[in-house]
Amino acid sequence: MTDAVDLIAQQWRTERPELADALGAMEIFGRIQRMQRVYDRHFKKLSDAFGLNLGELDMIFTLRRSGPPYTLTAGAFAKAALVSPGAVTNRIDRLEDKGLVERVRENSDRRSVQIRLTARGTTLAVEALAAHLRDYEEILSPLAPHEREQISSGLRKILTAQGDIALD
Repeated sequence: MTDAVDLIAQQWRTERPELADALGAMEIFGRIQRMQRVYDRHFKKLSDAFGLNLGELDMIFTLRRSGPPYTLTAGAFAKAALVSPGAVTNRIDRLEDKGLVERVRENSDRRSVQIRLTARGTTLAVEALAAHLRDYEEILSPLAPHEREQISSGLRKILTAQGDIALD
């Protein structure tokens, strides 16, 4: 079985046979780019099904995985999502309007605002995550468990070598 990347690589091998050994990297990155399109289509379908955009769905998931009481500061979101505080505020406003999150002020410090999932937001997060994982399973169904682990391990090595490491 061949894919579109195989065709592209074969065309380059025909046109520039001296580059044949270097095309392996292009094939990997070509497939990663094409998988990004698959992922984007999946996430768009998921976010549409739950009436949220990508950033809003990501915020709901981030809150839910933070553990009880499913609360984080707006600053923690901006840092985790690598977006501006203004973008985070807009997402929070939209999610609050939909009844999925609430702003909670801690103590007497009016500057310290926590964002917390509502009961409705928690339910939506659980349902959306279940749908998300079902879709992932379907996408990855052609792979055996050991193939999935090889891909995951290889990508982890590349990402950590490029400085993409877990930060607290």
